[in-house]
Amino acid sequence: MKSIILILFCCLFIFSCSENNTNQIGKLVREWNNKEIFFPENPVFTQLAKDTVLYSIHKSDYKVIVFVDSVGCMSCKLQLPKWKEFIHEVDSLTDCMIPFVFFFQSNDTKGLQYIFRHSNFFLPVCIDTEDEFNRLNHFPDNMMFQTFLVDSCNRVKVIGNPIHNFSVRELYIKEIAGVGLQALPVTVVVPDSSAYHYGMVDEGQTVCRKILLRNTGKETFRMKGVTTSCDCLTAEYAWNEIQAGETVEMAVSYKAESTGEFWRTLTVYGNVPDKSFTLDFYGTVR
Repeated sequence: MKSIILILFCCLFIFSCSENNTNQIGKLVREWNNKEIFFPENPVFTQLAKDTVLYSIHKSDYKVIVFVDSVGCMSCKLQLPKWKEFIHEVDSLTDCMIPFVFFFQSNDTKGLQYIFRHSNFFLPVCIDTEDEFNRLNHFPDNMMFQTFLVDSCNRVKVIGNPIHNFSVRELYIKEIAGVGLQALPVTVVVPDSSAYHYGMVDEGQTVCRKILLRNTGKETFRMKGVTTSCDCLTAEYAWNEIQAGETVEMAVSYKAESTGEFWRTLTVYGNVPDKSFTLDFYGTVR
């Protein structure tokens, strides 16, 4: 969207905020609206964080720029299979190629190689060990605001991560392809709990919890999709709609990666009052 109001609207969907946080987000969005993104002079791109490839950041009507810093769980932040799905969706909606430019600030080359191989992710990526890209642009610390849709002059049109938030995803699609999204009448979906406990889980073990979702409203609930805070949490379901008064089941699996307590979230998007609702999953890995 060209309008800063719509970009702010996008960002407010990312968080359920206090008034203070909302003001901070508004300030951040105003700062980045139409701001130019600068690239290092000679960035080196590789496949699988190993083989150097020729890749130029060429001029195009739009580019999606993804910066990922080294703070926190890299696998959780990347969720590369979802990026592949989104890239395929964008390609299917446009007649021209939209470049996706990935810059990862990390010194853990072996860890990245494992993530790329595990996800079959072969797109060129710049492993920016010197953090040059960030020094040129001073990106926000929050990972939700480190992804940008820019125009042919590399000026920001939309800020937000389309992989971690479907409302942001819709704005990317609408800006790139001009696809209008029909508003649906809202309904109410109530889970059987707001928090689910896996208890004690052995390291490397995969455990599953079945949850129930009931449509207590008068309209059909139409699922837009789900996002998770980490790719160690996955959801399986055999439905896309929930009729009024109907209860459906979703299986949520967690793969224990490291010892200690864990907390993961799953967000369901659709025609509910806040456009989404989030469920919490807890446990301890021993």
